Amino acid sequence: MAVKNIYITDNDMKRLRELIMVARQFKKEEEKYLQELENELNRAQVVSAQNIPPDVITMNSEVHLRDLETHEETAYRLVFPDQADAGVGKISILAPIGTALLGYRVGDEIQWQVPAGITKFKVEKILYQPESSGHYHL
Repeated sequence: MAVKNIYITDNDMKRLRELIMVARQFKKEEEKYLQELENELNRAQVVSAQNIPPDVITMNSEVHLRDLETHEETAYRLVFPDQADAGVGKISILAPIGTALLGYRVGDEIQWQVPAGITKFKVEKILYQPESSGHYHL
């Protein structure tokens, strides 16, 4: 699958760069995940929070996904690690699926490596995006 352009708000970029810096000091065991997130940030196009398109997944967005193999549908909220709770669908940005979601748009297909192989999902819709609701977090 070709690498797609992804978009990230300036506010999210700042907070995620800080997260990486702090986590590297205290959580060496997460280096693989930090590197994957950093790679995504390095290729992202930065947009002001006020100008991010409403169909882009940003931090704290809630998204509806469809598994392209099983057609199972699910919803996740992309959150910072301290807010993660997979039991209620809050997925950490440092989880492989969280890193994979950041910056993609409705209609995009996303793939990421899981222990059983590669999983592919389609972003069906964004149920909530903070910026399009006027909630500009920093």
